[in-house]
Amino acid sequence: MRKARIQGSRCKVQGLICQRGFTLIEVLIAMTLLSIMVVLLFSSLRICAKSWEQGENKIAEVNEAAVVYNFFQRHLSSAIPLWNDFTARDGGYAASLPGMIATTENKDKTFSFQGKKQSLQFVSVFPASARRTGMQLFSIEPRQQDGEQDIKVTLTPFYPVAEGEEWHREEVVLLRDVSNFTLAYFGVDDSGEGTWQDEWLEKDAQPRLVKISINTGNGVYWPDMIIELKVAGAGIGTDTANGAVSAENSD
Repeated sequence: MRKARIQGSRCKVQGLICQRGFTLIEVLIAMTLLSIMVVLLFSSLRICAKSWEQGENKIAEVNEAAVVYNFFQRHLSSAIPLWNDFTARDGGYAASLPGMIATTENKDKTFSFQGKKQSLQFVSVFPASARRTGMQLFSIEPRQQDGEQDIKVTLTPFYPVAEGEEWHREEVVLLRDVSNFTLAYFGVDDSGEGTWQDEWLEKDAQPRLVKISINTGNGVYWPDMIIELKVAGAGIGTDTANGAVSAENSD
């Protein structure tokens, strides 16, 4: 007792505060609680990161579908029912364009709109603000590359060029990793009734509707896109179309 008093007096004299230390059980309990808090914290961070990644993937899928839909809605719906009636002196224009098909009744001319079950071509116009102006031939078809199937779009100017010149063609990938790409066309058949058809070839008019079915490799559901063509009728000559396009671009 006297020894404890002497030690307490020494602490007071030296200005020190004498404290009692933690026991081993208290240290173990504190470490256990700290470990639980760290586990809960990292679990919450992992859940937040996973939710963020899923949200980003969903946004990317929606944006991808919106880009494809806007492409068809902007260009396919404005397809021009056009005849390639360039003179023979301008030099085999139809034969040099990919996919141009001459109809039975008009062997010297070709109709711009030609549709198959997995490929399509049509003529449309870019706005005046675009890098490629004027009428362009759009050729859309699937392509195998690096073990995946893509949807490829080839753009070719739809006008004659001087001898020795070439058209500036451009190829772009519209959509990657496609497991299925099919097209259907609604219009009047030979019997005069409106039906869905798998092909639209060797005709002198455009269909009223085009249905586009796409399935991707990641299993994301894509609803069928049905595009209504603004001009679904018989083809017009290139001179008339060029005049209309020039007037539109000037506006």
